[in-house]
Amino acid sequence: MCGFVGFVNQKDVPTDTINNMADRIKHRGPDDEAYFSDENVSMGFRRLSIIDLAHGGQPMKNGDGSKVLTFNGEIYNYKDIRKELQDLGYEFKTDVDSEVLIHGYDAWGPDLLQKLRGMFAFVIYDSKTNEVFGARDHFGIKPLYYYDDGKAFLWASEIKAFLEHPNFNKQLNVDLLPIHLSFEFIPSRETMFKNVYKLLPGQYFLHKDGKTETHRYFKFNYDHIDNTQTVEEDSKKIEKLVDDSVKAHMIADVEVGSFLSSGIDSSYVLNEAAKLKPIQSFSIGFHHSKYSELGWSTEFAKAIKQKNTPIYMDGDDYFDILPTMMYYMDEPLSNPAAVQLYYLTKRTSESVKVALSGEGADEFFGGYNTYLEAIPFERYQKFVPGFVRKGLASVARKLPRFHGKRFLIRGAQPLSERYYRVNYVYNYDDRNRVLKDPSINTDSGAYTKHIFDDVKGKDEMTQMQYFDINTWLPYDILHKADRMSMANSLEVRVPLVDKEVAAFASTMPVNTRITPEETKISLRTAAERHMPKENALKEKLGFPSPIASWINDPKYHERIVSAFHSDTAQKYFNVAELDRLLEEHAGGKSNMQKLFTVYTFILWYQIYFPEDTSEKTVELVRRTQI
Repeated sequence: MCGFVGFVNQKDVPTDTINNMADRIKHRGPDDEAYFSDENVSMGFRRLSIIDLAHGGQPMKNGDGSKVLTFNGEIYNYKDIRKELQDLGYEFKTDVDSEVLIHGYDAWGPDLLQKLRGMFAFVIYDSKTNEVFGARDHFGIKPLYYYDDGKAFLWASEIKAFLEHPNFNKQLNVDLLPIHLSFEFIPSRETMFKNVYKLLPGQYFLHKDGKTETHRYFKFNYDHIDNTQTVEEDSKKIEKLVDDSVKAHMIADVEVGSFLSSGIDSSYVLNEAAKLKPIQSFSIGFHHSKYSELGWSTEFAKAIKQKNTPIYMDGDDYFDILPTMMYYMDEPLSNPAAVQLYYLTKRTSESVKVALSGEGADEFFGGYNTYLEAIPFERYQKFVPGFVRKGLASVARKLPRFHGKRFLIRGAQPLSERYYRVNYVYNYDDRNRVLKDPSINTDSGAYTKHIFDDVKGKDEMTQMQYFDINTWLPYDILHKADRMSMANSLEVRVPLVDKEVAAFASTMPVNTRITPEETKISLRTAAERHMPKENALKEKLGFPSPIASWINDPKYHERIVSAFHSDTAQKYFNVAELDRLLEEHAGGKSNMQKLFTVYTFILWYQIYFPEDTSEKTVELVRRTQI
């Protein structure tokens, strides 16, 4: 597990630039560093040693030295690929998966990607063709960014590395602010920095002669759903898949731990890992029991005879960490659970270098209660003609608030506009009120409609899951898992976000994923055969926190008010509307997510664009060492 940086060489770039870029992401790899440069490219590498600790240094060359690799991640089937390459005559000097990548690309080119099972981002420079090849894993577990303004071409595991390059022109992509306010992230290849792009999950890029092309080698789909499958059959298949995936994800030459919440996903992963070897788990919570899952997690660990380390945090911890968290996040992300995750990984990294986590189960197996919303809307659309639904929606909009008003309005909308993730934080009207310049507002539904178009004709639950797998999972869940863990030099592995697990999940009919009575029904059925029933059937909480009440606490409220009246807020937001939202929240209406999204954006902006030179902003910059 590592971090890497690189760029195509240009005149007048100082020789220490590559070192400075790598130093900027030292947290991703504190164990070792190394560099490669020739007349065409410069590459830097920071290593967190997990497998074959004494070997496997990077940048790594192929047999004749013509290709150079930097790699971040783990290839879980590397030994099988290694055997295939040995049969082709390739010789290996180490037992690391990175050597499989460099020889595999030498043998098969981009077709190597079809063989890989794991989490990865890697870049290979071919000195013979003067071509740079970069690839990212199937679901976006590991990050890869590139900067391309038509003149400079840079790449890195994290955007912040670009700040050290003299030809990086740092600009806010202000047109995307409404999109961020809608989704809490940017659900596309674009980022909040102009000309900085994410390589999307399942893609690779080729850069040559100043031009960059991207190609897709994998895309999750629901083209092979088998409606004959039953819950019993699917649960048995899931048992085998989870067992196999957890075994694969346990490979390491260092101690592996596991995160543990009260939910089924992390509990099931820990339960299967504990069958292989004793494993320490780590749980985050608050002293206030209403918001803490520690009681459940502690009891479960005790039931399976594994050590659990409870970790507590309070409001001071939460708000003090926020600026640092936003620095490591690279882009603004306003999921309140990210703060707990940062604190959890910080404490976990004091004991282990690798931790398993349960991300992905909700998206692949149907774990969100909101998916059940499809049932009444599909019935409404089936029995009420479209022109009638539109007429009722038009009338409802003109009437005062009444029970059912929102349903009638949304019932006339296509799923691409109605699905709650599309206007997750601020809807279109909300954005018009909160933006300083409403003219930049845009239709968030149109921005992601193409994702729903991919599964046009499928049932609505399937469309929702597909949308989440292609947006919420990579841009929120996996993004924060990678940034918060690697900020603390901890490798997090996600056995349920796995190529083989996903392949099977794509064949499951709706009724074996979720029913009106139970979410993740097949996964829960599988888990129930291996762990206590109360844990297998435990409802999802999703990292609860007392942030909503903390916003009204005077000492935290003051920080938010100060941010809302800063130069940054005055530049981008309608401050009167922010004050109104705060006042409304204090009066009992929960505006937590709206307030938190703007507050974290302001913190992020003041760190990465420190135009506001007030004393508090200078302190933010100092603390994050930017």
